Amino acid sequence: MKTQLLLPNYYKIIGLVLFLLSIALWIYVAVSGNDQLIPDTRFFTVVHGDIAGKSNYFNIEQVNLTYTLMGVLFIAGSLLIAFAREKTEDEYIMKLRLSSFQWAVLVNYLLLLLSFLFVYGFDFISVMLYNMFTTIILFIARFNYLLLKNKLADEK
Repeated sequence: MKTQLLLPNYYKIIGLVLFLLSIALWIYVAVSGNDQLIPDTRFFTVVHGDIAGKSNYFNIEQVNLTYTLMGVLFIAGSLLIAFAREKTEDEYIMKLRLSSFQWAVLVNYLLLLLSFLFVYGFDFISVMLYNMFTTIILFIARFNYLLLKNKLADEK
């Protein structure tokens, strides 16, 4: 079976560095309360809304890029981890990838459904924010769990 859309194995290390850097930045901002790691910068925005609901389109705005940096590092890192080849990539590994992805999507949408039913107000916005990242996190966790489980079973 031809493996499409997979990067060389060493991209996993690059992805891990980016991923861990984003987590470290997130923890720092959460603990310190300082979200001004990058001074406010004038930046091109497609849409920029304020608290009053007024939106500006295709404009240069003064923005805080700290959260943007954390998001970009997290997404780039997790995509590199998820789409890097294993050292031995065979049909069994591809089957594990597919089943892990299906499991991650199912669990993600079950969590989302529960959130729609039981979480309200501004907390729902937080849930939606985190939900952007849960599918890839669940996929990486499930895939690596199955790889480890398979490796331990082979050693016995």
